[in-house]
Amino acid sequence: MTTDSHALHTDAGDHGHDVHGGAAHGSLKSYLIGFGLSVILTAVPFWLVMTGAITDKAITALIVLVLAAIQIVVHMVYFLHMNTRSENGWTMMAMIFTVVMVVIALTGSLWVMHHLNVNMMPVHDMSQMP
Repeated sequence: MTTDSHALHTDAGDHGHDVHGGAAHGSLKSYLIGFGLSVILTAVPFWLVMTGAITDKAITALIVLVLAAIQIVVHMVYFLHMNTRSENGWTMMAMIFTVVMVVIALTGSLWVMHHLNVNMMPVHDMSQMP
């Protein structure tokens, strides 16, 4: 490689974004939107659990899981810049794969916890013993 061609490849004066494969860079506005959504999606489940606003624990758990899944997508869109335009749509395929894996992990975890709860030995009330 000659020095002239090397200078063309390392010249950072034009700040060309094709060096990064055409990936979109976030603006301050998009980062602040992502941060705000992340704070809300963290604070709402925390508030629900700590205050007991919803008396049914199953509904509370379902809401927390849905908000957690939404937060994963928010992080992928606003911080990892995954969309249909960058890298010929492969980032969207990665997002779909991530969503599928999260659904499998969440449903599998809930299934295991439910069956452990159902199949465990009952706890005897020791205060009623003579």
